[in-house]
Parts: sequence; C-alpha cells; structure tokens
Amino acid sequence: MFRFESPIYLWLLLLIPLLSIFYYILYQHRKQRIKKFGDIELVKQLSPSLSNRRRFIKFLLMQSSIALMVLIIARPQIGNRISSTKNGKGIETVIALDISNSMLAQDVIPSRLDKSKLLIEDLLRSFDNDKVGLIVFAGDAFVQLPITSDFISAKMFLNDINPSLIGTQGTDIGKAINLAMHSFSPTSKAGKAIIIITDGEDNEGGAEAMAKKAQEAGFHIYILGIGSTSGAEIPIGNGEKLKDKRGNIVVSHLNEDMCKGIADAGKGIYIHVDNNSDAQQILKKQLSKLQKDDINNIVYSDYDEQFQAIAIILIILIIGEVCILERKNTKKKKWYMIKNNFAKLLICIFFLSFFCNFMIYAQSENQLIRKGNKFFRSKNYLESEIAFRKSLIKNNKSDITIYNLGCALQAQKKNKEALSEYKKATKVSENSLHKSKAYYNIGTIFQGQKKYDEAIESYKDALRNNPNNNNARYNLELCKQQQKRQQQKRQQQQKSKNKKNNSKQQNKNKKNKNNSNKRDQKRDKEMSKDNAERLLDAAMQQEKLTQKRLSKAMHQPSDHQLNKNW
Repeated sequence: MFRFESPIYLWLLLLIPLLSIFYYILYQHRKQRIKKFGDIELVKQLSPSLSNRRRFIKFLLMQSSIALMVLIIARPQIGNRISSTKNGKGIETVIALDISNSMLAQDVIPSRLDKSKLLIEDLLRSFDNDKVGLIVFAGDAFVQLPITSDFISAKMFLNDINPSLIGTQGTDIGKAINLAMHSFSPTSKAGKAIIIITDGEDNEGGAEAMAKKAQEAGFHIYILGIGSTSGAEIPIGNGEKLKDKRGNIVVSHLNEDMCKGIADAGKGIYIHVDNNSDAQQILKKQLSKLQKDDINNIVYSDYDEQFQAIAIILIILIIGEVCILERKNTKKKKWYMIKNNFAKLLICIFFLSFFCNFMIYAQSENQLIRKGNKFFRSKNYLESEIAFRKSLIKNNKSDITIYNLGCALQAQKKNKEALSEYKKATKVSENSLHKSKAYYNIGTIFQGQKKYDEAIESYKDALRNNPNNNNARYNLELCKQQQKRQQQKRQQQQKSKNKKNNSKQQNKNKKNKNNSNKRDQKRDKEMSKDNAERLLDAAMQQEKLTQKRLSKAMHQPSDHQLNKNW
C-alpha cells in the first residue's frame, strides 16, 4: 500500500506547469529578439554552437528535479509488513458481546466478561482466511471493530472492552442483532455467522423477532449463554457489590430460557458456557459447516520511507543538468565549462545530502515512535517505554513522544514518573489539543489517587485548552461528585466518632451512677439490717422483763379471796 505522509506538499507540483509556461514565454521572447536581429536561419548559421535542443533538455532535467524534490518532501511510504497476502476461502463472523454490568458476575471464572474474551481470543486463533467484526452492546449497541481479516487489531480492540464503554445499561439483544446484520460485506457470498455472547439478564425485548428476521435474510445465529442459573452477585470494586434502588444486593442469573428462545426463533444453536463446558469446540464445529467463499486477506500494518530511491534519481538528474551545456563545444572547452559549473554541482549535492540525512534522522525517530506505539497497543508497556525514550534521545522536544512516554509509564502504574512526563509535555507543547490530552491524563492519575482537588484543576486545564474535550467534562463532574461524597463521608465519620465518644462518656456516667446507687442501696440494706437486729434485741429484752414480772406476780399471795374453797 502506497501513501504520502505529508500529501499537502504535493500542491507544489503546480509549479511544474507554471515553469513550463514561463519557459515558453521566454522562448518566444528570445525568438522575437532574434527576428529583430535578422533572419532566424541566418543567425543559426552564424552561431552554430548554440543549441535549442540542449537548452530544452536542461530545462526538462531541472523541471524533473523540482518534481522529485517535491515528492521527497511529501515523504512517499509503502506498507512494509503484510499479515497475509493469500486469497483463501473463508467465512464472515460478527461477534456481539454483552458488556452490561451483569457480565462482571463471577459465577464463571474469572468473570463472565473475561471468560467471553478468552473464548473470542481462542476463536480468533482458529480463523485463517476468515473475516471477523466485533460489536459491543448493553442497553445500546456499537461497532467496536468493522469486519476485517486483521485478527491482531481484533485482539487489540478486544482487550479494551469493559462495561464503561456504554452508559446505557440493560441487555438489548435485538438491537445487537440488527446492527450485526448491517456489518457484513454486502457482496460476499461466504457464510455469515452472528455470534451473541450474553447472560440474557434484563432483556429489552424484540430479540426473538430480530433473530427470525436475521434467519430469513440468510444469517446464522449462535447464542452463547454464559453464567449459571443459580446466579451470582455483581462486584463493583473495593469489595462492594451492586445494589438495587432499595439497597438490596443484586444477584444476576443466566436467563437460559430466553437465550434458547432467541436461538429457536432464528433457527440457530444455543450453547451454554460455564467453567466446564466445551463451548469453543462446539462453536468451531458449527462454524466449519458454513459455506466458504474467496476472501482477500491483505492487511498493511506499517510503512517505510521510500525517498531514498527518488533521491538517487534526483542526484543523477542534477549531475546531468550540470554536465549538459547549452553550447556545442570542443572537448577541451566542454571540460572547462564543466569545471566552472562544478561548484554549482557540489552545492546542489551538499544540500541534497543534508536534506536526505535529515529525512533519515526523522525517519529513525518516527520509526521509534511507531515501534513504541505498536508495543503499547500490544500491552508490552516496558518495551514501549524503551522505544519512546530512544526517540527522545533524537528529539527531546517532541511533545508527542513525551506524552506517549507518560502513557507507557502510567500503564505500568509508574504514576509519579508519568505525572512528570505529562507536566513536561504541557510545558513543551504549543498545541492546545496535545496539552488538553496531557492535562486529562494528569487528572485521571489524581482521581485514581482520590486527590480530587488536584484532579478537578487538571480537568479544568484540559477544558481550557480544548472546550470540546467531553471526557474531561464528564470526569470533572464525576470528580466533583466523588469529592462531595468524600467530604460527606469524612463528616459522617467525624460525627460517628463524636457520637461514639459521647456514648462512651454517657456509659461511663451511667456506670458511675449505677455504682453510686448500688453503694447507697448496700448502705441502706446494711443499715436496715442493723436496725432490725437492734429492734429484735430490744424486743427480746422487753419480753424477758415481761416474763419476769409475770413470774413474780404468780408467786405473790392474792389480796382477793374466794368465798368458797372447793
């Protein structure tokens, strides 16, 4: 694949026809002057050394040199790596992956979403001459990767998939099927497979009707239901679980009946995916039954500069232009004229060599940047960092390279170093869009560290440099909410701490009061016991005195005598 890195310079080629017009005007003007001097043929005979043909050839060489110089400045490039060049027979497959929050459930190891990604990667490895497209859906559906035979790009895009890509939650399978139907190559006669990977949670409806429509249009439907019918909770980070509006923990179940219903409506196949199933083998076996057709699998992944060959031709043309003289001369005179033009030749070659060296140097720098970008896309962040650092050795003022280095460091969680590079990029760059990106990434680091004040200021700086940076605007509002919740949480913690201290003090006072009451009760109890004993002793003494008086009275003679004695 051929291209120009800077095609805008090709407009300079318009100088060529202008030079041709200018040359023609000069030629006619010279011709008119000769006519004034005398007959043209007679003048030619009087000056046999003059040669209009030589003059025209020199002009063509000069014109060609200018054209080649423009081509070099535009930087011609050719794709240098081709992942596949054979035209084999294959099928077309569009994979629609559910990325709703319920796919984070871990009833399938490591999670429903990660298990789905592993399944897709395994499927991509089995493809040869086929084409694949990737759609992500939840409450809405979007094309993540148009249908292509570039499986490397497919894996790269697959790695970036997460539930945050779509703000509308739910599971609208019907919309995903409809989008998949319009994602295939319109002229291909190869078998077309639509693979839906979902847990079927919270379906929006209409999926069965759309599956039937797809089947009638000639598409093959495969529904992969992932998860367990027993269900599982949905983790949302920091050890927390997803809760509904009432505060109850959500348990997500595989809606197997719905998945089977969609497969039946589309006369397709339902495959259950869990930790023990052989879903990959079943799916591959089914796909192998589809009709195959010729598919062209040419993919250009990188470009090399091609100015070197043009520069060699340019030097040859310049040498030719210098060596060809306008006058016919003897060999001795010709050599003398060449010597006089030799300085002109050296100057041209010097500037051309300088320009080529500059292009080679720039090419080396750009190759390192492309190499670093390639490593970054393949998540080899350490090698990416090394490539960007090598590029900075050649040009330490490149804001793009400094920014890319910051990205590589941030991906390795070297946030301190990444912050330093991003801040350096904001100082070096004169491009407001580049500054906005750097400030945005600074904000994400501070936000991840829960330093919301610094994050808010960084997002504001990003918006000052690029008011259309919607990601910065969204994160700014999100950061403000997180800051507010953080402040509320601190206030609640402080209140809880104060309340706890007050409760401890109240318990202490209550305990002291209870102890005092107990002592009082004990004293009252002890005093009552002493009083009772004293009263009992007094009663016993009184009783003894009474008994003594009664005994004495019984032994004394009575003054009253009875009349009768019987």
